[in-house]
Amino acid sequence: MGLARHETISTVDPDVFATVMDLNVRPALQLTKALLPAMRAARFGRIINITSLVTRGLAFRASYAAAKAALESLTRTMAIELAAEGITANAVAPGPTETNLFRANSPKGSEGEARYLSRVPMGRLALTHEVAAAIAFLAADSASFITGQTLFVDGGASLGTL
Repeated sequence: MGLARHETISTVDPDVFATVMDLNVRPALQLTKALLPAMRAARFGRIINITSLVTRGLAFRASYAAAKAALESLTRTMAIELAAEGITANAVAPGPTETNLFRANSPKGSEGEARYLSRVPMGRLALTHEVAAAIAFLAADSASFITGQTLFVDGGASLGTL
């Protein structure tokens, strides 16, 4: 789930900021808390939160980037607290992805599409099944020793950024 607004630092509305934070972070916390008793009882669990490439910084996405960065931090805290109980917590951070919503905001051939693609060394958008494959990998038994990580599915767009 997510909610992004086109804004600059100087135009961020504190009420909108709070809403974006709430809609991007609270559901992950609530769902984890709801499922945690069963995961603890089983001594097994996989928490996989969806963040975003924007946590590396992107103009006009101040609130959204802050919310997704908070979700990454929450995921790392979950990983530290729950690892000894057999529960892993990781994040998947997609870059620009071929979805109806992306296309509504950045049609093929638009300046918006060009702006996003200029940051992706692979020169294309992610496909939804590629993001799903990363999630499936982190949910698998073979990923049982991976926790507290953010897996960028971004065609290399996060390379060279902090």
